[in-house]
Amino acid sequence: MLYPKKFGNNPLFPQASDFRVITKDQSTGYGVLAMRSFCAGELVAVIAGDVVPDILQHTLQISQGKHLLDTYFTGYLLHSCSPNISVDMESMAVTAIQNIPTNTFICMGYAQTEEILYKQFHCSGGGQVCRGWITGSLEMPAGAFVVNTEVTELN
Repeated sequence: MLYPKKFGNNPLFPQASDFRVITKDQSTGYGVLAMRSFCAGELVAVIAGDVVPDILQHTLQISQGKHLLDTYFTGYLLHSCSPNISVDMESMAVTAIQNIPTNTFICMGYAQTEEILYKQFHCSGGGQVCRGWITGSLEMPAGAFVVNTEVTELN
């Protein structure tokens, strides 16, 4: 189990046999690597952590003024504009939204849980649906997208 005993012993918590928190590269830092495959729709893990009032580097937002500090698993989930997981902060569940092969980093869209990011950053993914500049859901106008470093309104 990746979590310490203070969070309990839920068998659905992330298991050390299923995940490794490792350095992806110098610019990205740590990420969570799946050590086994997951099918789309499969429960990946149930999450836990300390509930804190502040936005910190390794927190995910539960609700307004309430954040989950998890320095064992979810605090190291990488961002992707084409995520392979979904994180439900009400049920504290991580679910695969596409097939995840063994030895793949598990990635979420940060705006799914965060209204305001601890720190905005330039996305290095470069995929067809890349947002360019990564923010929380309330930090960009609705219908806006990023071209290079300029925010452009649709319509």
